[in-house]
Amino acid sequence: MERTERGLRLHRLPAWVRRQFADGQLMAMQAQPSGVRLAFTTTATRIDLVTHPVRLAYRGLDRPRGNIDVCIDGELVLRDPLTDGDVNEVDLQTGQTTHQPGQPHHTHLRGLSAGDKRVEIWLPHNESVDLVDLSADAQLHPLTTPALRWVHHGSSISQGSNAAAPTQIWPVVAAQQLGLNLRNLGFGGSALVDPFMARVIRDSPADLISVKLGINVVNLDGMRSRTFVPAVHGFLDTIREGHPDVPLLVMSPIYCGIHENTPGPGAIDPASLGTGQVRFLATGREGDTELGRLTLSVIRKLLEDVVKSRSDRNLHYLDGTQLYGEKDAVQLPLPDALHPDVATHRLIGERFAKHVRSERPDGSQEGQRSWLAQA
Repeated sequence: MERTERGLRLHRLPAWVRRQFADGQLMAMQAQPSGVRLAFTTTATRIDLVTHPVRLAYRGLDRPRGNIDVCIDGELVLRDPLTDGDVNEVDLQTGQTTHQPGQPHHTHLRGLSAGDKRVEIWLPHNESVDLVDLSADAQLHPLTTPALRWVHHGSSISQGSNAAAPTQIWPVVAAQQLGLNLRNLGFGGSALVDPFMARVIRDSPADLISVKLGINVVNLDGMRSRTFVPAVHGFLDTIREGHPDVPLLVMSPIYCGIHENTPGPGAIDPASLGTGQVRFLATGREGDTELGRLTLSVIRKLLEDVVKSRSDRNLHYLDGTQLYGEKDAVQLPLPDALHPDVATHRLIGERFAKHVRSERPDGSQEGQRSWLAQA
């Protein structure tokens, strides 16, 4: 938390990371509080939250606003669309950004039951917010009920891109079904096997850890097989320095037709600008895996081999196409050719929850206990 003139600004990465590598994309994504919520018990019948949103907009693209979701005793009671706030608008053709200041946003809860209840106010997954004020007509008490702490790292899909609300992103869907206390380290465009990210996970309290790697490496065209495999080993080695026995799940990418057999870089389809629905495409040559160029098909095999090669009974592998595969893409196509929509986020979250409850998370490892059961 960072104190500002307005209140408290939330960051999902610690200050030392932001000093070490202040990449503009990563800084914007880590300031969006995906998976972050205010959680407490109270007998209050009235609760008021004041936030100051700061949203990232792209000229010519219609991006939906964020929402604040309020759950009481596990049930959604309010979905509050954000209004006003500041806007940082990016011109994709020139790269220039303009800043437009705005007013705070007010979230009101009225007529709540007077009894003791558990309240969770989920902050937007796709806009930054400063917390300005929180008031109620009774005391708010921090939650004391323990829950398994799940640390998850991934790309924009894990952050929740194309979901409409913070409780609709697939990690939250899964966490709620599994009863887990989620810390979401999903960052749009930034799941790049960065050593500093492994150190963050290493130093974070965790009962369960999952890392979903691959899609950003491909659509950045950021590595070759020769560099990717040692980087993943080093990433896992660093996590194990702080969590030698914690159940750790390595997840490969979900199905994404544009990159299954075509390397990056990925790019925005120029023809989609101004249409209201941006689409992505792959600019590499289909089938080109010479010199170790990476596609999603190649990365899945590499990640599976990495997990099998390590003598780690608490390390598991999950093929992302078990959560969303080629057949699913026919019924639920990715609207921008890269990110799942609301229905697909729910499908992925529900399948993930079902998968980690199973006794054999990896069919090739007979009798292995599940990722969840190990904790």
